[in-house]
Amino acid sequence: MNPSPVSYRQRIPIFALLSATAISLVGSALTLVAVPWFVLQTTGSPAKTGLTGGAETLAMALAGFLGGPLVDRLGFRRASILADLLSGTAVAAIPFLYHMVGLAFWQLLSLVFLAAFFNSPGLSARLGLLPGLSRLARIPNERTNSAFEAIQNSSFLIGPPLAGVLIAAVRTRNVLWLDAASFAISAAIVAAAIPSSGQRAAGAERSPAGYLAELKEGLGFIRRDALLLSIVLTAAITNALDGPLVSVVGPVYARQNYGSAVSLGTMIAGFGGGALVGSILYGMIGHRLPRRTTFIGAFVLVGLTFWVLVASPPLPVVTGALVITGLASGPLNPLIFTIVQERTPGSMLGRVNGALISIAMAATPLGTVVMGYLLEGIGLRYTLIGIAACYLAVTLSMLLNPALREMNKPAAIDPASQDIPERRI
Repeated sequence: MNPSPVSYRQRIPIFALLSATAISLVGSALTLVAVPWFVLQTTGSPAKTGLTGGAETLAMALAGFLGGPLVDRLGFRRASILADLLSGTAVAAIPFLYHMVGLAFWQLLSLVFLAAFFNSPGLSARLGLLPGLSRLARIPNERTNSAFEAIQNSSFLIGPPLAGVLIAAVRTRNVLWLDAASFAISAAIVAAAIPSSGQRAAGAERSPAGYLAELKEGLGFIRRDALLLSIVLTAAITNALDGPLVSVVGPVYARQNYGSAVSLGTMIAGFGGGALVGSILYGMIGHRLPRRTTFIGAFVLVGLTFWVLVASPPLPVVTGALVITGLASGPLNPLIFTIVQERTPGSMLGRVNGALISIAMAATPLGTVVMGYLLEGIGLRYTLIGIAACYLAVTLSMLLNPALREMNKPAAIDPASQDIPERRI
């Protein structure tokens, strides 16, 4: 039976948000390969490649935290549009300056930092839009969060191989123009299709507490919730270990073992394809799965991939291992954000999302820089052994954490406190 015109119109905003996210993330995935490959190709230095990745992740961590109160005050829709426009401008400046006057390494670092700094609040804003638009479309949160994650994983599947081909065809710096255009298109879709009413966190613009007090309020909410605190600390530690895989370890691994950007794109696409399937499957059956077992088991499987990399097998074997890793990691973000949305009032969702993302990424810049110097100092194989051993120890320790048992007892927030679009379009 076909949906009524009213129900169809109610679904337009969520589909528009997911479409805008897809376009922006595919463009960002191009840059994910293009920037580290450009640095490694022009400098030959894994350390500088690590510094570039560290600058990007540091910016995302800082901006997610500092931008949270601004997202709540501006409103999720407006913050998403503004973040896309500013981030796209920073990305476009990289090829523009390169062509016009040349680009020093410190300038590249600055622009990479700014692009990521502006992009992170946009992610928080789009996550803030999801619960209200899901309720408007009458779709369960698990499914929309899984769709959001599936889109992110699809960008890993499509963007990196495309980047490898484009780098060979049109040169690395020109690929960045495509990313800049994707941000502009994303902003236009959100501006045109997302309702402007009801998209501001309730009462955030009238808060008398002040900016710094709101920052502390978001952090305090996480600190008082043992489950959220355990989740975010686990994510921070594991991100420090596996985050550098794409930004520095992966490029060095592909260059040393296989010798081309196409192989790097293939590796990342293998992970993206597995994660896409994993997130889709979780969207279909995730509400039936035990949350704690899913959470811990996924992290253990992700860590096992590093032992495969240690052996330096042929590219198809590495890609297959990364597919399995993607399958395991696909449910993680949908599960985490569903728990966050269940336990967080809508008026604080921007701050809590931003703080969670920032804390989860806080150790990644340090990990990325450290991995770059370890690769130069002790070599690829011993660096991978160290990562694998640390990852296994951290994930197994989750079995002893009592707070994670609360995952199977979700704390529901009163729907009236959530940010819900009021206008039907």
